[in-house]
Amino acid sequence: MKKRVLGLLLCGVMAFSMLAAGCGSNNNAPAPEENNQSADAAEGGLKIAIVSSPSGVDDGSFNQNNYEGIQSFIANHPDASVTPVKEESGDTAAAVQAVADIVADYNVIVCCGFQFAGIGAIAQDNPNVNFILVDINPTDAQGQEINAENVYAMTFAEQESGFYAGVAAALETQSNKVAVVNGIAYPSNVNYQYGFESGVNYANKNLGTSAEVVEIASYAGTDVTGANVGGNYVGTFADEATGKVVGNALINEGCDILFVAAGGSGNGVFTAAKEAGNVKVIGCDVDQYDDGANGDSNVVLTSVLKVMDKNVEKQLNAVIDGTFTGKNDLLGADTDSTGYVKEEGRNQLSSDTITKLDEVYELVKNGTIVPASNFNGILPEDLG
Repeated sequence: MKKRVLGLLLCGVMAFSMLAAGCGSNNNAPAPEENNQSADAAEGGLKIAIVSSPSGVDDGSFNQNNYEGIQSFIANHPDASVTPVKEESGDTAAAVQAVADIVADYNVIVCCGFQFAGIGAIAQDNPNVNFILVDINPTDAQGQEINAENVYAMTFAEQESGFYAGVAAALETQSNKVAVVNGIAYPSNVNYQYGFESGVNYANKNLGTSAEVVEIASYAGTDVTGANVGGNYVGTFADEATGKVVGNALINEGCDILFVAAGGSGNGVFTAAKEAGNVKVIGCDVDQYDDGANGDSNVVLTSVLKVMDKNVEKQLNAVIDGTFTGKNDLLGADTDSTGYVKEEGRNQLSSDTITKLDEVYELVKNGTIVPASNFNGILPEDLG
C-alpha cells in the first residue's frame, strides 16, 4: 500500500525531523498570560521561557504538556520563573526570530515543535543559554542537522503510542471498522498513523481480532518526501469544522473507534463522535478523558501518551545540578516516554484489553515488537 525507498528515508529523517503531533483537546484551565515579546525576567532563580506557535501553552495538549513540566519544576524551585511566549503565525522563520528576540533575557528556552529547528544557529551564538527543543533536532544556518552542547533535543517514537492505540481499537471495536484521523503528514503524525495501522494488523494476526482500518482516498496524506501515505488527514491542525467533516465521513463508513491525532482539528472529530452517540475516540499526547465528557457519558476509550512534561522537568533539573548535556535524543517506551492511559476512571477499556496492552507494551519496550514509522523502513503490513 505504501512504498518506501530506504535511501530516501535517512535523508528524510535528517531533513524533516518530527513535528509536534498536536492531538486535539479542549481545556477548561485558565489561560496563562502570554506575550509576543520578552517579559521582564524575575530576579534570582532560573529564568525560563517557553516559546510555542501557533497555539499557546493552554492548548490542552502538546504545548500545555511541556508547560506543565516547567510548572512542576518551579513547584520544587520557587525562585525560578517562566514566561510563555507565543509566535502566532507558525512560520518557521518567525518562530526562530521569536527565540532570537528573547535569547538575551533567559537562562533556558524551551521550544515546542518542528518550526524551531533553526534555533541551532542561535544556540551556537549564545553558548551561555541552554535550550530544550521538543519534537525536532536543531539545524545550523545552512539547515544541516547538528548536535549542540547547549541544546537537548527530544523527539519521540510516536509509532509506539500509535501501536497501543491500534491494538486497543482492534480489541474494543464492535463494528470491526476503525480509523485514525491526523492533521498534516509531517513525520510525527505519520508515525502515529503507521503505528496505529501496525497495532491493528498485529492484533488481527496475534490476538484474534478482525478489524479493518478505514481510509478515505480523498483525505490521503502526502509526507515530507512527497509520498502518498494514505490515512485520513485534515490538512491542518487548526480546523475543527473540517475535522468534524472527516470524523463524520469515517463514522458513515461504519467506524466506531477513531484515533485522533489532529491538533485543534481533532476537536471536531470529538464533536462528531459525541453527536453520533455510539462512537469512541482514542486521544493522544496527553490524557484527554475530560475532553470526552458528553452529558453523563464519555466518548474517550483511552488516550495514548507522549511523555514530554517529565522529560522537560528532567532537563531543567539537569541545568540546576550542572549535569545538562546537549544531545539529540529519541525517546520511547524504554525510557517510559510512550504509553497509554489505564488508570481507573480515566479509560473505558476492558480488563482483558488492558492485560493484552500491558503484554504488548513490554514487547515494544524490549524491542521484540518494532512498529512501522515514517522513516524506519518497516511497513504497517509487516506487523500482520
